Parts: sequence; C-alpha cells; structure tokens
Amino acid sequence: MNIVSCEKIRKVYGSGENRVTALDGIDLTVEQGEFVAIMGASGSGKSTLMYILGSVDKPTEGRVIVGGTDLSALNPAQAAIFRRRKVGLVYQFYNLIPTLTVRKNILLPLALDKKKPNEEYFEKVVDSLGISDRLEALPNQLSGGQQQRAAIARSLIYRPSLLLADEPTGNLDQKNAREIIDMLKLSNRNLGQTVLFITHDERAALEADRIITIEDGHIIHDEQRR
Repeated sequence: MNIVSCEKIRKVYGSGENRVTALDGIDLTVEQGEFVAIMGASGSGKSTLMYILGSVDKPTEGRVIVGGTDLSALNPAQAAIFRRRKVGLVYQFYNLIPTLTVRKNILLPLALDKKKPNEEYFEKVVDSLGISDRLEALPNQLSGGQQQRAAIARSLIYRPSLLLADEPTGNLDQKNAREIIDMLKLSNRNLGQTVLFITHDERAALEADRIITIEDGHIIHDEQRR
C-alpha cells in the first residue's frame, strides 16, 4: 500500500529574475514500511521535497497524498495538526527546546494535544534509542548523538505514519552517524515506521532499501536495493 504519492510536483520560489524552480515535475510513490534514502547535492531540491511531504511547505503545482490525506487541501492550522500527529520530522539541528527535559521534549507533541502517553510504548522507544537514563537531563547536557536520539524519540511518540529525517547524521562524527542510521533502521524494522531520510553521505544511503537521487529538481535515479 502506498503511504506517499506525489503527482507532478513543482515548487517555484520568487519571480522574474529571482525565480528558482526547486522541484520540476516530481512523481513519487513510497510503500508503507519502506526505508528510503534521498540523495542529491546542495540545492538539488531534496530538502524542499521533504518539507512538502511533511506539510511544512506546499507545492506550486501538483498533488501530494500522505497516509490518505491530500495535503493540498489543508489550511495552515490543519497542516500543523497533521504534521504533529501523522508525520515525524527529524531535523539536522535537533530543534529540542533547551528549557525542557529530554522527557518533556519527547512528550511535547502529545502535551500539545493534551494527551497522556502510553507509558509502555514510551519506555520501548527510549529503551530502543538508548536514552532511558537521560530523561531528566536538559538538551545542553547531552552529546550530539544523544540529542539526535531524543529528536528521533520525539518524532516517534505519536506513532506517525511517516518518519522524515533531514540530514540526521550531518553534524555527527562517524561513530554517532552510524548509530543514528541504526536507530532509524530499528524504528523501521521494530516499530513499523516508513522512513525517508535525506543524506549526502553515500555510506549512510547504502543502508537503505531504496535510494532516490535528485538533481536540479528532477528524480534522475531510483534504485530498489532490497
């Protein structure tokens, strides 16, 4: 079953001499349970595609359906709710709130909806990510790798249909980068998440089941590896 379907996606920024076409006619489907790497040089359009899939941005033209929801039909408030409940977003710079403990950062999406966490699932996530002993720490008391793990846990707490990660290893050394890719694989295999991650690291991309390469706003290669 397809969890992502993009039809003729175009994204244009600016106008006149400042007009830039970031995406130009993207057709893409992703099946539930896939583990997909998206590669491309800086400015290729890969991050723009991720933000559109995550309802952070809207395409200029085309249609995007994620988990059965037509994103083009959502207003900004609806898009924010959809993003919080249905899509897990992991950013390169973690985006943890510095004044909240790790526990409160992870549970923030539920707190915004005034929902109580499923403690059994919460413990499973933090145990799987190896941060169960850091839950009362503040983000500045964590290493980069631990902060990224906390960000992944936060993205998983709502059991989203889709997990999107933007250069999740970009600020990490080789050891921590490898561990984060392993964590994403774990969420894919053990927690049943569909995962798309953006990377410029070929070694990280080779861990994926499928590698999509974007250049100048076009998909130029789509390789099914497993």
